Amino acid sequence: MARTAARTGTARAERRHPLVATAMVLPLALVLAVAIGGVEAVMTQASSVAGTLGR
Repeated sequence: MARTAARTGTARAERRHPLVATAMVLPLALVLAVAIGGVEAVMTQASSVAGTLGR
């Protein structure tokens, strides 16, 4: 019984590389952006920033 308790009490110390984590989250983020209409908001903001930098 002591061995079982010792095994379940340890946490995994492995961490994902940031690029792997990004690759996992990016498809869901894109689907949500399209579903909510966030793509248009980002395009509007990018256009404003490009106009400001162009001056």
